[in-house]
Amino acid sequence: MTPNSLKETNRILHYQSLFRLLVGFAGILSLLTFHRGLEHELIVTLPLLVTIGYILSSHFVLQRVSPSSRPGVGTVLSFIDALLLGGLICLIDLSLLPALLLIITLQFNGIIGGGFRKLRNDNLALLLGIAITALLRFPQWTLSADILTGLPPLLALGIYICIYGASSSREIATLGEKQKELEKTQVQLKLRNYRLSKYLSPTLLKAIQSGKDVKLETHRKKLTVFFSDIKGFSELAEELEGDVLTSLLNNYLSEMSQIALQHGGTIDKFIGDAIMVFFGDPTSNGVKADCTAAVSMAIAMKKHMKELQRRWTSQGIETPMEIRMGLNTGYCAVGNFGTENRLDYTLLGTEVNLASRLESAAEPGEILVSHETYSLVKDQIMCRDMGEIQVKGYQQPVRIYSVVDFRKNMGSDQSYFEHMTDGFSFYMDMDRIRHYDRDRIMRSLIEAAAQLKNKKNY
Repeated sequence: MTPNSLKETNRILHYQSLFRLLVGFAGILSLLTFHRGLEHELIVTLPLLVTIGYILSSHFVLQRVSPSSRPGVGTVLSFIDALLLGGLICLIDLSLLPALLLIITLQFNGIIGGGFRKLRNDNLALLLGIAITALLRFPQWTLSADILTGLPPLLALGIYICIYGASSSREIATLGEKQKELEKTQVQLKLRNYRLSKYLSPTLLKAIQSGKDVKLETHRKKLTVFFSDIKGFSELAEELEGDVLTSLLNNYLSEMSQIALQHGGTIDKFIGDAIMVFFGDPTSNGVKADCTAAVSMAIAMKKHMKELQRRWTSQGIETPMEIRMGLNTGYCAVGNFGTENRLDYTLLGTEVNLASRLESAAEPGEILVSHETYSLVKDQIMCRDMGEIQVKGYQQPVRIYSVVDFRKNMGSDQSYFEHMTDGFSFYMDMDRIRHYDRDRIMRSLIEAAAQLKNKKNY
């Protein structure tokens, strides 16, 4: 028996015992007042002794039985309670007022003690008690409303309702306090989950929240792996103050992380200014779609870097910073690595190493991809064949490609423009320009072109 079911059983037995005590003595008093002058007759003394003996013995039985047996014993005692009540009602000749009050008390006890099933059993036992007693002594049913006879049942019903109301009020107050504690706990759990989400991968966080056991296990899967870092960041770190450098790096990582998440990437880790992202696990849209999303993310990061450069320049950081990126597609071991006490959701394999090597070989502002990645995106993304390079850890040269842009952005359908030279910096992504900004942008371009055309050379 669970603690909750045991608690509910004890609650029902408590009210049943209270009902037995109040209705038992109320029935005895009504019997005594109804048969005034016959206190020493068998019709009064026998029911009195039986009722008192039953009340005492039932209390003794409930104290001695084991918790697992209490529900069954309680059902039997409840049946006997209603049976004896029917006998008492019959002995007072079904007097209207006390009989009605005693029956109402029985119905109220049945409702709070077990619902329809208990009501049905109690009423059957009540009718059975009346029938058995009627066989022994046929009642002379009367409509008289003897206040003195009806007073004990009325007091019993009132006391029972008051005790139940007071107990229910305490339970409601206790439930209210528990509800507040539960809400407070939920807020704390949400806050902890939010903090955990800053350190754990989405897969591990989801597994922890679902209650599943996180095990040391991995599987092989074809993924696209991405690496990037900022060229010249170490030199910049020596020039800037610590708080300025921290703000700059956090801003850069936040912006790039947002782009990675928008494209469906799984951020593996940050290593200083370096970022590692992979596509294809824990969710995948297919190897080709995952690879296209990864290269699309790299292009978006490259374009967004122009905005960051202008922002940093306005903050007084004049050292130009460019990111270099490398991508590779291949089979990797992905899953939970580490120990039983500490896990890290990541991936391993030579294909991961190749992506890192391509990032190191890339020029500032360049995106290098392997032949496997190129073959999956070449129909949508323009790449230049950069020939073969020797990569550490590989005996044979590796063919690499430099990503240019989406094919839809090339030629007459080009939607992305950029040009930088001394005194001039131009960047425009037409896909991101809002409709109501177009006229203002066109006026600015026309005015700038006119000024440039009329500018005299000195």
